[in-house]
Amino acid sequence: MTTTAARPAPRPAGAKPVKARPKWGDYSLRIVAGLVLLYLFVPILVIILFSFNKPAGKFNYTWQGFTLENWADPFKYPALTEALKLSLNVAFVSTAIALVLGTLLAVALVRQRFRGYKAVDTFMVLPLTAPEVVMGASLLTLFLDLSWNTGYVTILIAHVAFEVSFIAMTVRARVRGFDWTLEDASLDLGASPTRTFFKVTLPLIVPGIIAAAMLSFALSLDDFIVTYFVSGSTVTYPLYVNAAVKAAVPPQINVLATAILVASLLLLAVGTLYRRKKIDA
Repeated sequence: MTTTAARPAPRPAGAKPVKARPKWGDYSLRIVAGLVLLYLFVPILVIILFSFNKPAGKFNYTWQGFTLENWADPFKYPALTEALKLSLNVAFVSTAIALVLGTLLAVALVRQRFRGYKAVDTFMVLPLTAPEVVMGASLLTLFLDLSWNTGYVTILIAHVAFEVSFIAMTVRARVRGFDWTLEDASLDLGASPTRTFFKVTLPLIVPGIIAAAMLSFALSLDDFIVTYFVSGSTVTYPLYVNAAVKAAVPPQINVLATAILVASLLLLAVGTLYRRKKIDA
């Protein structure tokens, strides 16, 4: 005699599936994640909030009242505006230079095996691991030994020096997942190596290049320690903010910082939408 295993009763039509109750471990993980996010975002929220503050004195440290006057005149202080312009200039130029050098370095390290390959790979990581104080002091010593006057040029060189490593590491991760048979197919069809790089290789690694450029730009814009060593009398935005702590902290500092944050979020949103559009296409 055969026995048939009892089957569960069929679920009534339209009945919602029963969800498993979350365990205490899930609750704990969510609480910890929420606390970490709160820890990360509270300083940013304070920056945004105090851009609308109306301080009674020179220091924008305590909440006095809501106002839009700060946003109506964000460039009230010429020295602050010039410092921000200089920081943006250094960030743009250094990112452009480091992007070319870092991208070519990343492609070379993935595609080629040459004498000294491991040494180059090791030296590329050193700027990422060395303390910024050590790097800034070393660059200052180099510039003084060469009898160079510290200023815009030395800041630019210093920023390119540490940005190349970040860009090369980011682009390298993208290049490693590249399908090299596409290049072979392009070469077999008669395209030159240069045309193959610009028409096949480069478009496929553009997402990694854009991510590296955004990271490099952000690192350059807010760098303080290395810039402090090699700036001389030149004042960038982070250096101005550091000096303002002792004399006066106008709310326009928060206004400009908030504007930079909003611009960064907009660029990130545009990039995300573009990638989704490319994937859907």
